[in-house]
Amino acid sequence: MKVIIVGGGMTGASLALAISAFSQGKVQVSLIEARLPNKAHPGFDARIIALAYGTCQQFNQIGVWHGLKKYVTPITNIHVSDYGHAGAVNMYAKDYSLPALGYVVELQDAGNYLFEQFKKAPSVELYCPDEVIAVERTIEHVSVKLTSGKVLTGKLLIAADGSDSMIGKISQIEWQRASYQQCAIIANILTSQVPQGQAFERFTQHGPLAMLPMSKGRSSLVWCHPLENQQSIMQWSDDQFMTELQKWFGWRLGEIKAVSERYFFPLLLSQAKRLISHRLVLVGNAAQTLHPIAGQGFNLGMRDVMILANIISEVANHGGDMGAYSVLMQYQMQRHDDRQSTIKLTDNLVHLFSNNHLICAIGRNVGLMAMETLPLMRDILAHQAMGRSFHL
Repeated sequence: MKVIIVGGGMTGASLALAISAFSQGKVQVSLIEARLPNKAHPGFDARIIALAYGTCQQFNQIGVWHGLKKYVTPITNIHVSDYGHAGAVNMYAKDYSLPALGYVVELQDAGNYLFEQFKKAPSVELYCPDEVIAVERTIEHVSVKLTSGKVLTGKLLIAADGSDSMIGKISQIEWQRASYQQCAIIANILTSQVPQGQAFERFTQHGPLAMLPMSKGRSSLVWCHPLENQQSIMQWSDDQFMTELQKWFGWRLGEIKAVSERYFFPLLLSQAKRLISHRLVLVGNAAQTLHPIAGQGFNLGMRDVMILANIISEVANHGGDMGAYSVLMQYQMQRHDDRQSTIKLTDNLVHLFSNNHLICAIGRNVGLMAMETLPLMRDILAHQAMGRSFHL
């Protein structure tokens, strides 16, 4: 029994290891990836991701957290504020008897570590560097032809190849896409004060600004701006950039001393109209690509991974057909509510905190102040950040 995964970024690599772990090696996994995990790889470049506490627990379930955690930086508290207004909310890991609300990891470190784990998972065969050039689906099987000339055949094809999924396009999957008319500026920042586990989410008139603690006393910056301003911002010198950032972020970490190379990414909401087709399933960014405002993208994709790996392993252990339409429908149904609620939450946050209308500004600041003073409301936000469900 074999599944074929196209895309060896964080989602695809995690899925390969999850299937191997849950099926105890009974399911053979062919993982196809075009590039080795280095800075030139779009999935393992200089960026970081915030791993929700729930995601770390999931990594532990598939046996990789023990080794991965040596590369992570804990987030022990989160401060959320709105520029120019009094509303703010603070969340602390200690309030939930946890060592951290989440963790920050650099993508290249994570990629190198996950690829090393393939050597310990004999049921995972890596084809890298290699790419799919053709897909053929029959009633009983799916086959892919690679640039190397190899032809792989399995019961199920999984598209984990990102928001512009080539496998999805070949298979005539359609997406709903809407631009936020924003770009994200990604950089590493050095401040006079060490972050010491502090993360910040600040809403400005340009867009949300996040600072997350990372290794060597640095912070990782994600700063959203209107897309129309991208070209002018790209021309800023390091000194001008730091001056502007200091103005909008404030002095919570003291003086901004240095900034790394800056990267720019257009922001959009993309969601596949369906997650499945004949012997095909989409996961991670191929299924949905979110705004980074709440750091939910990979954590949502990881929940895709865990549900799909469990379903595949359960079916395989009972001798069933992993690519049968009834099996894939089970995955789509199980992912529906979580997927839609997380997409809606993220999209609503973008529109709420990117709107400078006085009524919206008053409303959101009242909300932030209420969260700070009412533990129940703050708990709902904290549990979302931790990747946990919250039940009243």
